[in-house]
Amino acid sequence: MDISVVAVGREDDSPVEEPLRVAVLADRLGYREVWAGEGPTWDSFVLATAIGAATGQATLTAGPVPVSVRDPLTIVRGAASTAAVTGRPVGVALGTSSKRVVEGVHGRPRTRPAAALAESAAAVRALMDSRPGEPIVPGSGFPRRLPPPGGMVTVAAFGERAVAAAVEHADRMLLDLVSPEQVRMLRARMLAAAERAGRTPPRLAAWLPAAVDPEPETLTQVLRSVAGYLTVPGYSDMFVEAGFAAVVELAAKGADPDTLLRALPPEAADTVALVGDVGTVRARIDAYAEAGLDEIALVPATAGDPAGERTLTALRPA
Repeated sequence: MDISVVAVGREDDSPVEEPLRVAVLADRLGYREVWAGEGPTWDSFVLATAIGAATGQATLTAGPVPVSVRDPLTIVRGAASTAAVTGRPVGVALGTSSKRVVEGVHGRPRTRPAAALAESAAAVRALMDSRPGEPIVPGSGFPRRLPPPGGMVTVAAFGERAVAAAVEHADRMLLDLVSPEQVRMLRARMLAAAERAGRTPPRLAAWLPAAVDPEPETLTQVLRSVAGYLTVPGYSDMFVEAGFAAVVELAAKGADPDTLLRALPPEAADTVALVGDVGTVRARIDAYAEAGLDEIALVPATAGDPAGERTLTALRPA
């Protein structure tokens, strides 16, 4: 099982520079890859460049970038620019994001998300592989001057069409906040799509919240991330099956995040996160590996554990 680290700006009262602290610590502890998450606060390519300047060896992946708000050239140009400045391989992750982010934050329509993801993934794959001297895009007349960014193409996927796009164009398929049971189901979906397409399946990774020996405020931060998924199709069913139907029903009725947080029992974190003492967390990692996950990207909780130091130190590579 490969383990990487996610440095992402949280949309709460945590320090805005916290992703940099997480990334620097992860690099110092020997984690081989750091994800620079995209969000309302941080531009992922700027964050990845800052991480590259502050660290010594970690490979960088920017995103997932919402494909409805950035065109393929902008995405690959960002990765190539970051790679040129940092001297480090830079990959890109693509996703559809949510209506709340695409329309509510960017003011762009989130229409045909699965088709937009497939179209963007195809174009990004081609651009990632082009060489200096070739047209920056076919027929443009502008030559490409920067070398390829050198990193992987990752596609965040859940539904059938997104999985097909990942199989067709990605080196890695990304899941977010999933249980081992969902990993098993989605891996089967990915393998079936690869067989239909006659392609080698991509690697399978998942972003998972992580907190070793959590303080009460640490656990609250993890549960806050869980609350945001209670109304998402596919996830809501998972939480119902796990015994949290009352909270899912509350979310469906439009309860605000603080109400949902108060209603969520601590056990809800055990469904989709790595929480507990180090032995419990390592056993949980083994369960994800047995379910078919190739890589876990740790999203370390930082409330009560600045930069996620307790968690990242406990789970550092051997």
